[in-house]
Amino acid sequence: MQVLALFDKLDVLDIEKVSNSIKSNVAGLQNEDGSFSGDEWGEVDTRFSDIAICCLALVHQLNKINVEKAVKYIVSCKNLDGGFGCTPGGESHAGQIFCCVGALAITGSLHDIDKDLLEWWLCERQVKSGGLNGRPETLPDVCYSWWVLSSLIMIDRVHWINKEKLVKFILDCQGHFHSYL
Repeated sequence: MQVLALFDKLDVLDIEKVSNSIKSNVAGLQNEDGSFSGDEWGEVDTRFSDIAICCLALVHQLNKINVEKAVKYIVSCKNLDGGFGCTPGGESHAGQIFCCVGALAITGSLHDIDKDLLEWWLCERQVKSGGLNGRPETLPDVCYSWWVLSSLIMIDRVHWINKEKLVKFILDCQGHFHSYL
């Protein structure tokens, strides 16, 4: 489905069939508190909220879930540092922040974020090498650079990142990768 969405070919899909499949396989896993379980065993994580919201938004069927409860749950995962964890009280983490900010952006709920505080947390992820890490005191990598940069773009706060240093870091990583081949 994502490939078709990227190519603007959603019209070839049976939207009702796809949205019913999403509803039974993803939306059917929405819990009473608005969170989503990843499977029948009940693991809860904001990544699952993001997946449900993204999939249903792609086919214009957000009405298949309780969006208000989903947003309320995601907001409950916001921490005092401005970041988000996978569950309420979970450690702020760049990947989780990307999922939460993305889901809130899709649902028109970015007003529930303290953008200045979140911007600070995200910008603090840039280390001396120019790369971005996923949480304090960890090494930078290209993957986390993506999550952090994408989150900053969604909240319109990317200007605090040193672009030149980030580009150099990413290109340096590419060079190291090629040296292993």
